[in-house]
Amino acid sequence: MNPIVELDQQYIAHTYARFPVQIVRGEGSEVYDETGKMYIDFGSGIAVNIFGVADKAWAAAVSDQLLKVQHTSNLYYTEPCVRLAQAVCERTGMKKVFFGNSGAEANECAIKAARRYSVLKYGEGRSTIITLKNSFHGRTLATLAATGQDGYHTDFGPFPGGFVYAAPEDLDSVKTLAKENKCCAVMIETIQGEGGVVSLSDRFVKGLRRFCDDNDLLLIVDEVQTGNGRTGALYSYMNYGIMPDIFTTAKGIGGGLPIGLAVLGEKCQDVLAAGSHGSTFGGNPVCCAGAFNIFSRLTDELLAEVQKKSQYLIETLSALPEVEKITGKGLMLGIACQKEGRAIAETALQKGLLVLTAKNKVRLLPALNIPWDVLQEGTDLLVRSIREACD
Repeated sequence: MNPIVELDQQYIAHTYARFPVQIVRGEGSEVYDETGKMYIDFGSGIAVNIFGVADKAWAAAVSDQLLKVQHTSNLYYTEPCVRLAQAVCERTGMKKVFFGNSGAEANECAIKAARRYSVLKYGEGRSTIITLKNSFHGRTLATLAATGQDGYHTDFGPFPGGFVYAAPEDLDSVKTLAKENKCCAVMIETIQGEGGVVSLSDRFVKGLRRFCDDNDLLLIVDEVQTGNGRTGALYSYMNYGIMPDIFTTAKGIGGGLPIGLAVLGEKCQDVLAAGSHGSTFGGNPVCCAGAFNIFSRLTDELLAEVQKKSQYLIETLSALPEVEKITGKGLMLGIACQKEGRAIAETALQKGLLVLTAKNKVRLLPALNIPWDVLQEGTDLLVRSIREACD
């Protein structure tokens, strides 16, 4: 047995069903295991390495900041988090940013901000948040409670209250829950990633925005996986022509270091006062320096390339008789085939291709800047893997 695998099994909590591969190095969308075997990476660390592995520009920004100051705490001002917050707000039209360390932390902040907005305006008791069935918002107790999947609501209870779950695509379900509960917000993913890469319709999202406006409910959009160019727009809500009151993001904006952002709109920009929330490592200058480098490279030209690469993948894979359905948007795609996604992922691994799964689907999250020749080679491997696994 690989000694690292053996030590992992001895000393690390068994919370992950790992594939039998040890990644030791890489460049761009190509990674290598300890034997020297190369794999094309169509997962990018679950949408984290959006400019690939060992990205030189990101690494230089991180290294430069490391040699200045790696941490100060939030008792003092530092430049990287300020520049990053400014850039995010200027490009989105939002007003303020709270920095944490993960998507779950960003979602916790959004939950707190929405409830405090309501308390300050309406008093106590108007605190319930509507989320959608099949959603996923994190693994802390509160974000598990916000997650609309029964399978996550076992073993770790009691879970925090204050969450109810509407049916996706059913605006009447949202309205009924809002009528039956004293609600302050609605929280959605525009593409339910862990729920099987399922997109919400334009009609539903726009209707939800109107309903929230009419009832002074904050609309929170969880962009942890969908954000930072992943869908071919800077943030996925932009595909719908709406503005959220709060959006959260993490994963890709960090480029490989932990960071989470809760981005606050005009209504709730000032609800978090000194002492009302905090994070020791939030706004860490090294993480923010890397994230600023990543964010500044999410250009319109890159987003147009994401859309073209998405079209290529969809057209190529949808031509296969073994493929039943393709869902998602941009470079966040779910492929439903005649066989379970895990079987196809294992076959692809043997051929030198890393893909992910979501529910019963193959999930694709390649780097946004994956070279065309690598994308085509990886797609050929995926086509062969689907055919072999489904044979």
